[in-house]
This record gives sequence, C-alpha cells and structure tokens, in this order.
Amino acid sequence: MTTVVVGGGIVGLAVARELTRRRPGAEVVVLEKEDRLAGHQSGHNSGVVHAGIYYRPGSLKAQLCTRGRDLLRDYCGGHTLPYDPVGKLVVAVRPDELARLDALERTATDNQVPGLRRLDRVGLREIEPHAEGLSALHSPATAITDFAAVARSFASQLAAAGGRVRLRTRVTGMRHSPSGVELTTSVGPVHADEVVVCAGLQADRLGVLAGGPPAPRIVPFRGEYLRVTPEKQGLVRGLIYPVPDPRYPFLGVHFTRMVDGSLEVGPNAVLATAREGYRRRDVTVQDLRDTATWPGTWQLARTHWRTGVRELAGSLSVRAYLKAARAYVPEIGPGDVVRGRAGVRAQAVDLDGTLVDDFRVDTEDRITVVRNAPSPAATSSLAIAEWIVDRMHR
Repeated sequence: MTTVVVGGGIVGLAVARELTRRRPGAEVVVLEKEDRLAGHQSGHNSGVVHAGIYYRPGSLKAQLCTRGRDLLRDYCGGHTLPYDPVGKLVVAVRPDELARLDALERTATDNQVPGLRRLDRVGLREIEPHAEGLSALHSPATAITDFAAVARSFASQLAAAGGRVRLRTRVTGMRHSPSGVELTTSVGPVHADEVVVCAGLQADRLGVLAGGPPAPRIVPFRGEYLRVTPEKQGLVRGLIYPVPDPRYPFLGVHFTRMVDGSLEVGPNAVLATAREGYRRRDVTVQDLRDTATWPGTWQLARTHWRTGVRELAGSLSVRAYLKAARAYVPEIGPGDVVRGRAGVRAQAVDLDGTLVDDFRVDTEDRITVVRNAPSPAATSSLAIAEWIVDRMHR
C-alpha cells in the first residue's frame, strides 16, 4: 500500500505522520514542490495556538480545534518544541461591540474553552496593564508556538517511521487507474494506491486535477505585519485581539507576542496579486487571472468593498494601519513600529461570493482533497490528520 500526500505544510505532514502511525510498514511519500518544508502558510503565520473561541459550535473547526489544541500542547511538550500559554484578551473598545462580545462569549463557552473569563476594564488591565477597553474575554489557554518547527518535527517522525519526503516535486496531473492513482510530476510519474492533497494555496487547482469541481476557488489575501521596536515590546505581555466582525473571516489587526520574545502587530488582509506573493510587487499572471475571472471574487468585492478600501489604506500607510490597533494599546504609535514580514492566506470563495468558513474536505474515490483549511488549521493539524485518516479509502 502506497499513500502519497501532496503538500509539505503542517497539515500534509501531520497526515503523513498519522498514516505511518496507523499503518506500520505501509509506504508513505510526501511530494512538495518547494525546496523546503512549511514554505508558505505554515511558515508565514502568527504562531498562535487557538483555544476555540471563534468557531461555530458543532462545526469541524470547533471540534478539531478543541482536539488539536490539546494534542499539539502534548506533542510540543514531548518533543522540546516551543509552547507558551501567554493567553489572549479579546477586547471591546466601543459600546456597540459589547453585544458581539456577548455572542462570542456564548460561542466560546459552548466550545468549552478552558479557563475563559469575562473581564471589566479593571480586570483586563490586570492582565495587560497598558491595554484599553470597556470589557474583554480572557483565554488563558491560548498559546504561541513555532509552526514551521512543528512541521519539521512531523517530517522527522515520518522519516523515522520509514516515510519519505520528496522536495522539488510538483504535481501536474492525476488520473484514476484500475490499480490506484497515477500522478504526473515535474520529475516523472508516481504511482499511488491512494492520495491525500493538502496543497493550501493551490488546493483548488489540485482539486480540479483530482477530478473535483472548480468551486470553491482560492482567492489569496496577503497579511502584512508590523514589528514593534524593542523599546516598546514590553507593553504587551501576550495577545490582544479586537472583537471580530462575524460577516468577515479575518480576525482584525491584533498584537501578538512571538516565541522569540518579539511583538508584532497584524496581520491586515489585502487582496494579493500572487498566491505565493509576499511583497506588493509580486504579480503572477495566472493567479491574477484566476482571481479576476471568478464570479465569487466580484460578489465578495461588492459585499465588502468598504473593508477592502480600509485594508488597502492600512497597507499603504503605517499611520492608517495603526489607527485601529492604537485603540487597544495607545502607547504604541507609528514611531514605535517598522514594517515586518508578510504571509498569504488561502481563502476559499464559492461561486456566489460566499466565504467558506469551515474546513472542507472532498473525496474523489481514492483521492482525498483538503479544499479549505484556514486558521485554525495549524492548531488543529494533528486532529485534522486523525479525522482524515479515519475516513480514507481502505
């Protein structure tokens, strides 16, 4: 039995590791088009281990985040990987946000987020002395880690169990055959009895190659971060988030403590002109064409154009970027930050412009395709792997 996993990010590597644990002696091969593992979303995220505050109770996100959070904590503890439960505040700064904070508290309670507390202004200042707000939810179980390091650890365990990783191997075709699945790659044909596609930013394209539908389409959003200068890094102890708008899939610009001790502000969410473009000047014609010709993109733009304009303004101006963030920590201003790194989020969008919120996994006979795995996929990676392997063709 040979299983091929397409994609060397944290989810693909977690699936491959789980396969070697469940099927001793079976051949498991990971195909990754880059020259390194965790080269895209897994290596460009904020490193936050989510506790399950935001996700619709009963959804896959809620179930797998809760399970994955505990599995990841134990895994990091057992493999000398960074895991720091710095805690998170979700802060309401305006009266009109209090009803949304109430709703978020009910969701988090339904999801059994451990240690959750509702705080007034005095209480939130005890957690974050330099923060401002009317009320907050405190999640002490929210943690930070290095997801790229976790992914590499999964790969090491895969190799120790006899699995293989093939870098610089791009999958360009898939077809079913009587004996399994035949893959066309940049370095020659590969035969598999079954395939799991965990391709992130390329998920829709690989899904079509596997025989699936064109929807949902991946529409890429670049998330840019600002780095707080060392003199002001001590003003935030953990994580400070705004109350999210439930109509929009992004959590808003927030303050994030990193495992190396640094402090970041971000990310924003700007429509990207390349799926793997981490700079404003990065443009890929095919990516731009795929975004522009998808009807869902235009419906999305009509619905959220005001948010899009605001995000673009923040991308172009540090002062505009920090305007919202300073409502939470006023002492950090434009002179206290420098432009930092960026990531690209693979946002799945349906034909009608609906933003796909939950994890979505399709099966085409012997091919399993992860069509949508945004945050908290990294947190949930070990639980996603369990869930997928439980349901795979045998």
